[in-house]
Amino acid sequence: MNPRVSRWVLPGAVITVLLCLWSLAVHLGKAPLMPTPWQTLVAMGQLAADGRLVRFTVASLFRVSWGLLAAVVIAIPFGVWLGWSHRAERALGPALQLLRPISSLAWTPLAILWCGVGDLSAVFIIFMACFGPLTVTALNGVRKVPAVHLRAGRNFGLSTAQLLRRIVLPSVLPQLFTGLRQTLGVAWMVVVMAEMMAVNSGLGFLILDARNAGNRYDLVVAGMVIIGMVGLGLDRMLRRVERLPGLSWGFPAPSPSAAPTAPGIRPSRSH
Repeated sequence: MNPRVSRWVLPGAVITVLLCLWSLAVHLGKAPLMPTPWQTLVAMGQLAADGRLVRFTVASLFRVSWGLLAAVVIAIPFGVWLGWSHRAERALGPALQLLRPISSLAWTPLAILWCGVGDLSAVFIIFMACFGPLTVTALNGVRKVPAVHLRAGRNFGLSTAQLLRRIVLPSVLPQLFTGLRQTLGVAWMVVVMAEMMAVNSGLGFLILDARNAGNRYDLVVAGMVIIGMVGLGLDRMLRRVERLPGLSWGFPAPSPSAAPTAPGIRPSRSH
């Protein structure tokens, strides 16, 4: 099959099978409130018609954008500093490992106490969810920079700031984007849970409000489908950015001209 065709046919076939299984489970199951795929599609059309689809999606994206941006601005430089300075890592590493396992939702009461019920509390919760993973990604990326590159930079007379800017940051950039892609998925999950507790708008609030206002499970499932579709779109967007030449150099593809070796035979090393 043509790769371009299979790129769309195979996912489409899987989605079709899942929709059929969903519809069959609704008809055979004993949950009368569970909507069918068609009822969910109608509910999504209703959300689009009355403007809630765009309004709530934009509200969730707004909170994710600011929470993730704040984490990028603070966590990445902090992680680079910890990876570069062994003293800083020894001093602050235990505190980081102490705070990192705490669930971001555990910060919800404090976020509401400090920031009130609104966007700021949701942004704070998202920031706390993203800070730890981005810091660890940056720290590990700096630690994996080959020492020979740093020695070569010092031999050319580069200062510490120049080493960080011209050697360390370009080396860790591919790993940072991989970590950023994973962290974006975490932020998108957290914003839904934060909106169920700390704000009165967004896709998370839509699900909670539909559940409480007359058991509109068609709107609940529609909100879930919208969350998945937006998350897929954000992941695809970052994957395209990750493939840019300046970022993908850290993951070279295997050379097609390389001669395959027979099983059990190791290639000889030149001396």
